[in-house]
This record gives sequence, structure tokens and C-alpha cells, in this order.
Amino acid sequence: MKSITVFCGSSFGSQDIYKEQAFLLGQTLAQQGIQLIYGGADVGLMGTIADGALAEGGKVIGVLPHFLQSKEIAHKNLTELIIVETMHERKTKMNELCDGVIVLPGGYGTLEEFFEMITWAQLGLHKKPIGILNIDGFYDDLIKLVQTMVDKGFLKQVNRDMLLISDIIDDLLEKMRNYEAPTVGKWISKEEV
Repeated sequence: MKSITVFCGSSFGSQDIYKEQAFLLGQTLAQQGIQLIYGGADVGLMGTIADGALAEGGKVIGVLPHFLQSKEIAHKNLTELIIVETMHERKTKMNELCDGVIVLPGGYGTLEEFFEMITWAQLGLHKKPIGILNIDGFYDDLIKLVQTMVDKGFLKQVNRDMLLISDIIDDLLEKMRNYEAPTVGKWISKEEV
């Protein structure tokens, strides 16, 4: 993996461990020569992960929609900042630039980005590993809900197994390196999206 997209909150959350782990993830990616792709902002966990990677001399590419520049405040020290028009264009560009995705704590926007990436994987539009860094059990209830989807017949186990989960950065990265996408038939083509 040469590039990883990270989706995370534009705020810090209520516990210091979220910020600490975001910074450490940024550092770890840089130390392992993995380029960080993220939302381009200098606020919350978004700014923190970029700062962690930059502190270790890592390459960081931000992708920020034009209309969010005033709200999310573009990070000024990035390797590259790509300005796009829409949120969908942002996710598409972040997907194009990465070899895998990691999700940190966040709100609605983070979940929306995560679910779109895992849905694209389920449909066979990409074969990239998608991991949740489950800091301090933040995503425990979501993980239970995903299992309920399997138990109630709305999600196949093979698609549940596409989701890689750990609360330890190095363990999650190792799972991502060893990931093999399931062989599922493409229901739609990229052109139909």
C-alpha cells in the first residue's frame, strides 16, 4: 500500500485518546512510507492526522470541496491540496488516489464516506481494504449493527468479512496488507454509478 485515505471527524471528540491515536496514525503512515489522503482541513482529527504525518516528513494530499474551504479551513502545510466542487467529487478523487481506506471516529460525514466506500467494494467497483480503527470501542455499536444485518438476512457474511477492524494501528495495517477481496460479480459498472 502506497497511499491510504483516512476518513475522520472535523472535531476532536470528547476524549483525548481520539486525537492521540489520529496523530499516531499519521506518524505511523509516514514512517512506513505510506502517503496520507484525507479531507484537506486543518481542524479536528482531520488536521491532527495530517500534522502527525507531516511531523514525520510524510506526504499528505488533501481533497477539499470549494464550499467547505471557509468552514473546514484548508491545511496550509500539505504536500498538495486538491480543490473539488462537490462532496461526491471529493470521495471519488480520494478513492482514485488511494490503495486502502481507514475510518477513525467522526460524525455523519465520516459514516457516509465509510459506507459509500464499503458499498462500492461490495458492488465490486474496487478491491481495496477498508479498515476501522476502533479507538476505545468507538465503533462497537456499529460493528454490532453490521452483524445484526447479517443475522437478519440483509447482508451476506462474505460482505461483512470485507470490513477489517482493530484498535491497534499496526495490527489494522497488517490486516489491510493481507486483505484479499472476495470474488463477487459486478452488479454495475463504474460508468453506471
